[in-house]
Amino acid sequence: MTESAFDILDLGVLPYRQAWELQHAHHDRVAGGGRPTLLLLEHPPVLTLGRKAREGTNIVVTREYLYAQNIEVLDIERGGDVTYHGPGQLVAYAIFPVGRKIVDFLRLLEGATIQALHTLGLPDARPNPGYAGVYVDPRTVNGRAYDQKIASFGVAVKRHVALHGIGLNVTTNLDHFDLIVPCGLEGTQMTSVQREYDLRGLPRTASIPDAKKALSDAFRQTFATYDWTIPELGAAPVARAGS
Repeated sequence: MTESAFDILDLGVLPYRQAWELQHAHHDRVAGGGRPTLLLLEHPPVLTLGRKAREGTNIVVTREYLYAQNIEVLDIERGGDVTYHGPGQLVAYAIFPVGRKIVDFLRLLEGATIQALHTLGLPDARPNPGYAGVYVDPRTVNGRAYDQKIASFGVAVKRHVALHGIGLNVTTNLDHFDLIVPCGLEGTQMTSVQREYDLRGLPRTASIPDAKKALSDAFRQTFATYDWTIPELGAAPVARAGS
């Protein structure tokens, strides 16, 4: 397919509930044969619990504390555990036909994110076998090596069309990840494009507009030959994956 196979909508900053409703509206449209759409946005601070969240046991502070900090907690239908969204994190919701090829779709999401990070000057961005998401090289802190996760993934597939997608840390307040065990993973630290620039001594400033351009370009290239057909609707199960 050509670059015009899907639309890209820049939604700025949207509260999670509003974006969730908008996702479902686009999902209904795409599942009905409408044009696939990539939504790019940021959220105010929010914690979301995927299907593996085990009643929020990987939230390490009280709900009262979160309420006092104006941080919502929402149960949603994507796969994966608990994750954080907030300002400075580029969220990309790919409302794309998937069919039953959810693993292949996740690999394409990873590939597009890795390509974008390479464009942004992080050549070591890579997958981490056995885990969803994108990482950069591990870092040793006080004698212990920690995986460095820069992007999280979580998708749900209904009626053969995906919901949810990618959270890429660009200038995210990483202290907010201390509120949780991110994605339920021990031995993993969250990082961001700006943090990597700073720790590597790179004279660069990360920005959401630069990340949006890099990710949009990467999606156009990665999905250039994608099969956009939607299988015949029958007993289409709901599939979920993520981290």
